[in-house]
Amino acid sequence: MNAYIAVTASYWAFMLTDGALRMLVLLHFHTLGFSPVQLAYLFVLYEIAGIVTNLSAGWIAARFGLTSTLYAGLGLQVAALLALAQLDPSWAIGASVIFVMLVQGASGVAKDLAKMASKSAVKILAPEGGLFRWVALLTGSKNAVKGLGFLLGAALLALLGFTSAVLVMAALLGVILCAVLAFMPAGLPKGRKGAKFSDVFSKSHNVNWLSAARVFLFGARDIWFVVGIPIYFYAVLSDGSVAGNRTAFFMIGSFMAVWIILYGAVQAAAPKLLRADRRPASDLIGAARRWAWGLAAVPAILTMAALLAEGPQGWLTVTLVLGLLIFGAIFAVNSALHSYLILSFTKTERVTMDVGFYYMANAAGRLIGTLLSGLTYQAGGLALMLGMAAVMVALSALAAGRLDRH
Repeated sequence: MNAYIAVTASYWAFMLTDGALRMLVLLHFHTLGFSPVQLAYLFVLYEIAGIVTNLSAGWIAARFGLTSTLYAGLGLQVAALLALAQLDPSWAIGASVIFVMLVQGASGVAKDLAKMASKSAVKILAPEGGLFRWVALLTGSKNAVKGLGFLLGAALLALLGFTSAVLVMAALLGVILCAVLAFMPAGLPKGRKGAKFSDVFSKSHNVNWLSAARVFLFGARDIWFVVGIPIYFYAVLSDGSVAGNRTAFFMIGSFMAVWIILYGAVQAAAPKLLRADRRPASDLIGAARRWAWGLAAVPAILTMAALLAEGPQGWLTVTLVLGLLIFGAIFAVNSALHSYLILSFTKTERVTMDVGFYYMANAAGRLIGTLLSGLTYQAGGLALMLGMAAVMVALSALAAGRLDRH
């Protein structure tokens, strides 16, 4: 239990800075005049790094141990934040984009090292029979903390400015890293020399189809989450003045924070909502498909609303806020089911490999969603962006339907 608490606390601290950094970068560079596609480019290397890192992180953890992998993730994030503070406003846009992409890439590596280590640790540390509850608690609380990070990032940007905000986050995470290094108890695997990199590719039918479902599920979220909706809200809320920008930052950050916190709360409560302790795993596999089809209806309805509105309107903004909160709640149940099933499908000796492969698929979905977020919003506005999200969720439901209940 002490090891579980230490892992969870370090993961919370990491995700607080991760959420804040995303909001800082998005809002800061939007005010500098970056287009939606340019903003999406800032996050592309972050997601590409996630694909590569997750594919190799399972082997790294198996070879060098979970604690070493967690420390590496936290330390690299501190270095990335310190590097980002060196950004010079006088640089040309092209140089700024390249620099931020590289730093975001390092941050993506850091995040996925920390995440893979933390999620794999649950399989090892969770009490017998309580896997769904413990993984839901870790994942749900992490997302609630990340939501607070979105609010923290917007608030720090409005109050301190970009550079000072980044330095504050680096200092916070540095203190947490020192504390974890000093007080991490024993209990996690130390690594084994015989681990082969080729073992990261799963031969399990269920792991592979669940990973495919994860690609489309998170692609559907990030299509609207990364660029489109924040930029739409900025256009509606800000009049272009300094005071107007500050107000818009707080309101956008607050919405994103509330969305993530709601998502995390529902995710943590998913085992109770699904009555998981009374149902066999085969029922939960079927539930993953049904909940995905339910989720697909939400962006489909929002797409119709965007087509009817033909531009920013008050009723459309209210509909989007309510609809996306509903999307978040249903999405949370889907995500919790996936997070439980991947640990249920894998064996203890393969846990880091299968979890790494699964989160590689997760990162691939975020990359697709990030690219499509800027492209669809710039090409077709809200309607095209939300319509593509509905298609992606439907593809996730079809992939979940291929899971073998036996």
